[in-house]
Amino acid sequence: MAKYHIKFKKKNINTTSNKWIIIITIWTFVIALVLNFISNILMEKMNILASFFILLVIVLFAIICDAIGTAVASAGEIPIHSMAASKVKGAKEAIIIIRNASAVANFFNDVIGDIASIISGAASAIIVIKIVENFTSFDKSWLDILIASILAAIMVSGKAIGKGFAIKNANFIVYKLGYVISFFSKEKI
Repeated sequence: MAKYHIKFKKKNINTTSNKWIIIITIWTFVIALVLNFISNILMEKMNILASFFILLVIVLFAIICDAIGTAVASAGEIPIHSMAASKVKGAKEAIIIIRNASAVANFFNDVIGDIASIISGAASAIIVIKIVENFTSFDKSWLDILIASILAAIMVSGKAIGKGFAIKNANFIVYKLGYVISFFSKEKI
């Protein structure tokens, strides 16, 4: 049997550095602290229905961020180059996003997506406590299990749908992200 040596072309992206890991660790802590603080304060002062709405927003945010991270990881640079050559607003930023796919995908998938997932778990616990306080006939343990299971099912199925959409529309999503970032960019094309 013949042995074959196959070489695969490496993507031209920046790899993660120790500096990035330290920065993202600090940012994760700060973002988690702020978002958790805000969501807890909001949910404690709201009724059960409004708390469910906040929880739904958090879950949707996690799904969208996960889809953006997936799109960034699977986008191709070549279609965006033709847009940049035509001076399309946001294309230059999209190229920068793709070239830093590892860090950008890490930020959206792991930092924002996971923080939102963790906060949604804490939010569901607050909702369970509110329901048990208002309706004493509910068993806290079973209600906690039920809401956590529903939340997990929504989160996983939503992320699966989001990933499929993101892979099919990766270049479009990355371009739109670049377009949004272009409004905050100092350098104008």
